[in-house]
Amino acid sequence: MKQFKVYKDIRKQAMIMGLPIALFALMMTSVLVSLLVIIFSFKILIVVLVVGLNLGLYITLTHLAKGHLKWQLGSVFPKLISVKQVNTTSYE
Repeated sequence: MKQFKVYKDIRKQAMIMGLPIALFALMMTSVLVSLLVIIFSFKILIVVLVVGLNLGLYITLTHLAKGHLKWQLGSVFPKLISVKQVNTTSYE
């Protein structure tokens, strides 16, 4: 008989437009703020600047989501885990 594992963490891998849910929410917040800036100060330079900033943010977030941007300098966990006690005394 085939058994299936219950998968509870389905939201961790949910993607919208190539971004995880948290990064997508950040992108939508940026878009809403940009729309407010465009509405209250309508100049062609500001429109081009805001569109460029949103495009740059989207590209940066997609690279971050794919793992291309490595921000971590070292590893979190050691390469070897042991329960052996460290003894600094020499027997020789």
